[in-house]
Amino acid sequence: MKPLSKLTLAELWQLFPIELVPHNPAWARWYVEAAAELNALLGDGIVRLCHIGSTAVPGLEAKPIVDLLLEVEPASDQTALLEALAGAGWLVMNRQAGSNWRIDLNRGYTPQGLAERVFHLHVVPPGDHAELYFRDWLLDHPETCAAYQALKRDLALRFRHDRDAYTQAKTALIEAAVAEARRALPGRYAQPAED
Repeated sequence: MKPLSKLTLAELWQLFPIELVPHNPAWARWYVEAAAELNALLGDGIVRLCHIGSTAVPGLEAKPIVDLLLEVEPASDQTALLEALAGAGWLVMNRQAGSNWRIDLNRGYTPQGLAERVFHLHVVPPGDHAELYFRDWLLDHPETCAAYQALKRDLALRFRHDRDAYTQAKTALIEAAVAEARRALPGRYAQPAED
């Protein structure tokens, strides 16, 4: 078997299918511990670090993977940043270049399956935080949260080994909620802060 770092995303998703589990209150603590580690590792380069995704919404079923949003200074040295993260066990999953760059990393995928604690780290430039609006909209709107959970359950069955299709099929609901949240909460995240 190839090392995980040599597998394509499609190969990884075959090894690690989409499975939703009941909300685990420990996810909040896991985020706090990972955030402390990232703060110590990256220090002043962090603009904002937040817990996002379904694991940040109590009561919502989720893949047992804690998502973190990391906004970094635009002038940050991406190579040095990635070297520091790799040294702490983070593996690059996806890297988009250009003015709208994003880097997605993970930790906790092993050849034996998922570790007890699994994380996805989304590194973005400042201001790229639609995920915060979506998280807070779900927290404040139980009807949208229930619709999102029903959609995720259906998609997890249909796209068990295709995370791209699973993610794409959620896009319309997510974008609509983010648009509503931005209208209702203009400028909510103008000032960086950790949560």
